[in-house]
Amino acid sequence: MQPQIGAPTVITASLASLTMETTESATEGHSASPDATTASVHRVVVVGGGFGGLFGTRMLRRAPVEVTLVDRVNHHLFQPLLYQVATGILSEGQIAPPIRNVLRRQRNARVELAEVDGFDLEARSLIAMRADGEHFSLPYDSLIVAAGAGQSYFGNDEFSRWAPGMKTINDALEVRGRILGAFEMAALEQDPEKRRAWLTFVVVGGGPTGVEIAGQIAELSRRVLPKDFHTIEPQSARVLLFDGGKAILAGFGDRLSSKGAEELERQGVEIHTESIVSGIDRLGAEIKGEDGETWRVDARTKIWAAGVQASPLAKMLAEASGAECDRAGRIAVLPDCSIPGHPEVFAIGDMMALDGLPGVAEVAMQQGIHAARTIERRLRGEDSTPFRYRDLGSMATISRFRAVVSFKGIRVAGFVGWLIWLFVHLAFLTGFKNRFITILQWTLSFLGKGRNERTLTFQQIVGRVAIEEAGGRPFLLRLASDQATDRD
Repeated sequence: MQPQIGAPTVITASLASLTMETTESATEGHSASPDATTASVHRVVVVGGGFGGLFGTRMLRRAPVEVTLVDRVNHHLFQPLLYQVATGILSEGQIAPPIRNVLRRQRNARVELAEVDGFDLEARSLIAMRADGEHFSLPYDSLIVAAGAGQSYFGNDEFSRWAPGMKTINDALEVRGRILGAFEMAALEQDPEKRRAWLTFVVVGGGPTGVEIAGQIAELSRRVLPKDFHTIEPQSARVLLFDGGKAILAGFGDRLSSKGAEELERQGVEIHTESIVSGIDRLGAEIKGEDGETWRVDARTKIWAAGVQASPLAKMLAEASGAECDRAGRIAVLPDCSIPGHPEVFAIGDMMALDGLPGVAEVAMQQGIHAARTIERRLRGEDSTPFRYRDLGSMATISRFRAVVSFKGIRVAGFVGWLIWLFVHLAFLTGFKNRFITILQWTLSFLGKGRNERTLTFQQIVGRVAIEEAGGRPFLLRLASDQATDRD
């Protein structure tokens, strides 16, 4: 199976959506209070604090409902800028504010840090596990499941040991540790061949995520690090980008795809299309080219940015309801985003399949808003309406001051595209403070050569693999000492 192009960053549907948080303070006085815990209060449970879940929750801020948002992490992740955390431009806090803080003024909403384990659709409840391992049941009258998607290795999950993905904060911190650590290891290595392997970076996937991370590694090695190392030449680093398709950024059209490729090559990135990564190990990767021949590249740092797989909760919902799942694990939903036989349950965002909609942030946002409005309509005794997606374009940044933007038939590349990218991403960031700090960081990084977020620890690099090998679940916070105390 060919690696698919990664999901692009998308342009906002309306300024009203972008400024929702700013206008909340003026309307929160009309929010329903959680103290009104009577039987008549409609209970809405939202699973997932990503774009879909958060937008759905906020749209219900003035509705006569009680909202419980359940997520296994405490933060809302602005995933389109994850690559900037991985390359030292931004800190994780700037793109991942706490969900409780985002919803602090919404009095009819509460947040539950837990992992959903199952659904009882007949009883209208879900089963979840808190961080201390305790299971509990959460009843609902309406359910919005926006659990998103994870990385797909196309059946080769063993690749993840040596090639982390780019879906979570943990992924970004691990990738940052591997990238920066590679330069540190190269400075210690005396053997030229081994040093060259440390200074070779393989990125798998020619969609926006792969293009953005490849471009930033090249820029890091050529603009930021040369004066920091005296025994090696960071600018000699090789960055190789592999994609199974005929062109990178294929979803942007031939012209923008070519523009993006030209800019990447100008940065020193080596682009290999119609090339499938068929093997990955500790020391490098095996590549199958368009001619069927297999060749090997020695590289100590590999990053996977190709393909997505729907959250396992999609399959759980499908099994509980009798709905179907596609090859990517997405549950098929009805036109109003509800699941067959259960109009009170909505599946939205990357985990659902409807009319071939792409797995992008804007779909999740619009569906979250649609699900919330449908719940309000039904409370007023009105019928639901089909979901209508407004496709307003996509974008990807290639390097400093360079981006490609596809918007309503308009194709823009270069500096103008980068300005559009800058505006949209600032608008989408949650919180004025985050926007202000991000502007300062971008000024330092893009106008100058500074990148302050370059701290790395050994734990960041090996923590994920160590936890998996120990048979642990990263979600659980219970320590061995806690278990011993319980036994005592």
